[in-house]
Amino acid sequence: MSEDRLIEIEIKLSHQEVTVEELNQVVCQQQKKIDHLEAICEALIRHVKELSDGAAEQRTTNETPPHY
Repeated sequence: MSEDRLIEIEIKLSHQEVTVEELNQVVCQQQKKIDHLEAICEALIRHVKELSDGAAEQRTTNETPPHY
């Protein structure tokens, strides 16, 4: 293998290593965002369920008895 060819391969490898590291950082950032969004969704689901449960309880306490 010629010296120039070896240098070219080493340069390409170096660029690929940089690219892989950059992509790894992006994936880590995206995973943090996903985790954060999942936590928000879970909190919203709990909140909606609490509101729904509270509304159902309020409906049953505000209903007039059947003998009226």
